[in-house]
Amino acid sequence: MKNFMGRNFLLSTETARALYHRYAEHLPIIDYHCHVSPREIAEDRQIPNITELWLGGDHYKWRAMRSCGVPEKFITGDASDYDKFKAYASVMPSLIGNPLYHWTHLELRRYFGIEDILSEDTAERIWAETAEKLADPSMSVKNLIRQSGVELLCTTDDPADSLEYHRQIAGDAGFETKVLPAFRPDKSFNINKPGLAAYYEKLGEAAGVAVRDLDSLKEALRRRIDFFDSMGCRTADHGLDEFPLFVKPDPYHADEAMKTALASDGKDVTPEQLCVLKCEMLAFLAGEYAKRGWVMQLHAGVARNTNSVMWKKLGPDTGFDTIGFTNVPAILSLLDLMESGAGLPRTVIYSIDPTANAAVGSVIGAFQTAGDGFPKVMQGSAWWFNDSIDGMRAQMRSLANLSAFGKFLGMLTDSRSFTSYPRHEYFRRILCDLIGGWVEDGLYPFDPDALATLVCDICYNNTKNFFGFTI
Repeated sequence: MKNFMGRNFLLSTETARALYHRYAEHLPIIDYHCHVSPREIAEDRQIPNITELWLGGDHYKWRAMRSCGVPEKFITGDASDYDKFKAYASVMPSLIGNPLYHWTHLELRRYFGIEDILSEDTAERIWAETAEKLADPSMSVKNLIRQSGVELLCTTDDPADSLEYHRQIAGDAGFETKVLPAFRPDKSFNINKPGLAAYYEKLGEAAGVAVRDLDSLKEALRRRIDFFDSMGCRTADHGLDEFPLFVKPDPYHADEAMKTALASDGKDVTPEQLCVLKCEMLAFLAGEYAKRGWVMQLHAGVARNTNSVMWKKLGPDTGFDTIGFTNVPAILSLLDLMESGAGLPRTVIYSIDPTANAAVGSVIGAFQTAGDGFPKVMQGSAWWFNDSIDGMRAQMRSLANLSAFGKFLGMLTDSRSFTSYPRHEYFRRILCDLIGGWVEDGLYPFDPDALATLVCDICYNNTKNFFGFTI
């Protein structure tokens, strides 16, 4: 029997162990999509306890607690931080097979040096040990990032954001990690949501242009793209949550849809009008990104806020999103519209639906025409509900079957936590085990140089080169 999470955790062959310990283990991290707070980095926040560090906004953990029947009081309610942590600790023995079990214990080991197994019985002791450690200046946000080996990270930022904290971070000569903004303009064309007029007012103030119609919206976003570009931005993120159909856009009907939304605060917008505007704006923005050499990231298929009762009570991003429908033909048509219009930039497509892996793998192959040493369109890593041992292996096998696995962009955290970086370790161990298994099964030659290149490229080099990061 193997020890729990020993040195060779997840590494089942000699080749896998050699690949991980010689090459992958000590590579720096580029976390090109996450949701950590730039303000907390700029202010170098000292997080007071492990509940704020782990449970403050982590809907993965909240779902796990609900799955074990924990009352909402101890999840998002008014229970004390200690009681919330103890409630989370109490569910751990039930989470066998859930990646949270491994992530939790990796974080305890890597940041706190704690090898105890978290449970209700050990919760009080671990609470005290982590509180003492978190009080030390070496555990401030910047130092957590440093000790994680993070070379560069991209936050997720609204076009109207001033990016003042990014400017402050960049001005700290003593902080080595690059923190870049990523452009997330979803609010600007989710015209079926209430509050659109107020948002356009905010966007217009930031851009210096009154947003009243399609042309002024495009101009405002173009100006903000220029500003983000001046701040080092290399990528834009888009959620394709409500994308039930592709409607070939035209400026007239897109403008009409936008005016309907403004007049009715989103209430009278039809699904077709929503898609007309989304397609128009995505095609426009893709051209702007292509001009600047940015990478466009498309996150497809999430069904948001599916429990309406809890959404009204707690709001979005609280653990009630689910796997939805990934409309692959619509995405194909969207990519073709971009390619035949102002330009298709380098693009990464993520699907939350694991059954769509092969479909996405076939889609990317239809647009990999850049001819510059990299695929123009790439499938992203196993995302959200697929971010598990089985999910990562399935996504990587599918990509290898249908594309060039050696060009894969590797891992990202997609996290709001400053101690989530061991997810990169988790991924790297699984990657090395997969490649090592192929070698030991005689499916790929034992060529140390070629294998080292594969591992280093997937874990680090491909991301750096695909996004054009300068580090």
